[in-house]
Formats: sequence, structure tokens, C-alpha cells
Amino acid sequence: MSDRPLKVVLVDDHSLCRNGLTDLLQHRGGMQVAAATGDPTQVTGLLLEHQPDLVVLDLRMPTTDGLSLLRHIRSEGVQTPAVILTMSDSQDDLAAALRAGVKGYLLKDMEPEDVIAAIGRAARGELAVAPALTLKLAQMLQSGGSEPERRDLLSSLTEREREILQHLARGESNKTIARALDISHDTVKLHVRHILTKLNLNSRVEAAVFAVEQRAAMPGGASLVESARRTPR
Repeated sequence: MSDRPLKVVLVDDHSLCRNGLTDLLQHRGGMQVAAATGDPTQVTGLLLEHQPDLVVLDLRMPTTDGLSLLRHIRSEGVQTPAVILTMSDSQDDLAAALRAGVKGYLLKDMEPEDVIAAIGRAARGELAVAPALTLKLAQMLQSGGSEPERRDLLSSLTEREREILQHLARGESNKTIARALDISHDTVKLHVRHILTKLNLNSRVEAAVFAVEQRAAMPGGASLVESARRTPR
């Protein structure tokens, strides 16, 4: 994307939520909310008119749900990337949304800064999931893989990086991790970048999956720090 502000369209039947999210994204996130509506019948037309980078959809609305609306939008030939913003932390809803091809699944009780950051990641093509749901997602996506290879990658991390990886596996945000470890938010972000580079991963969600898989492979569910210590050098 260019240096222009990220352009989004919001769809939520609650005006308070629409207004609050509009204010958050525009004034704190530096984004452009091209349109906001509570009427699902207007959405396709608004997307065609404004050509936004992203559409943010509520999951539960009186006359439809966000995923049915998304399928309708796609049937009309509109391929705008979509993010779900909802109160539902159901694993079934998360799975259904991912099957529908959403770029993100966010919760309305997330920290405002996390919502802004997640929408930005989704617009860049990353999978953005609410921190509280990363463990559920990791459990859904467990694929096993080569245990020796996972251990070799894990052993490349510093002890602090492995400690932060454990927090990522629990679905904690950078702000929460910073408070827990008494380090700065920027330091956490730097460590996360190093973790992703060393593990050859693209997102913190993938890092959470890696961590859950590695922990599951260890006898007694050993911590990642203990796991790395058991890895032959």
C-alpha cells in the first residue's frame, strides 16, 4: 500500500460502536473511515463506491450475520479484504470466519491500541487474531511437524525470547507482556520481531502455534525454556 491513510468501511448495527470505532481509527489510528453503516443492504454499494482497503464486519446483526454478508459480498464480485469485530470468543465462530477467508477476527473488548494494530496487520495481508484467541487458534491449527526441526529452531532463541514466546502462546498482547516482564513495550516488539525472524514465521499467531506444538511435544508439557535446555547442543 502507498503512504496514504488506510481506508476502511465499518459495518455494525450499533451506532455507538460505529461512532466509537470511527473515532478510534481516524483520530488515534490515522486511518480514513470512508463509510460506516448498520444496514447490510448498503454494504456492497459502499464497497464499490469507496474501494476501501478493508471492511470491518460485526458478526451478529439483526437481519444477517457477518459471514453470510461476506459471502453475499463475494457473490457480487467484491473482493475487499474483511475483518470480523465481535463479542464472540467462540472457537466455532473463529473457525467459521477463517474458513470464510477473513483476514482478522477481533474482539470488541480488546485494547484500543491492539485493535488499531490488528487492523493495520490485516490490511497488510497478515492474519490478525485477538490476543485472547491465539491459544484457541493454535490448538485448531496444530499440525505436528518435525520435532527435531522445532527443537533446533527453539534452541536458536535467547532465554528472554523463549520467555516471551510462552506469553505469545497464552495469547497475551505486547502491552500485557511488557507489564509482566517489567520491560518496555518497544522492547517486547523488538523481541517479537527477532522471534519471528529466527523461527522463520510471518506473524505472532504462527509463533503461538509453534509454541503450543513444541510444548505439546515435550513430556509432561514442559515449558519452552525447559524444552530448549533439553535440546542436544
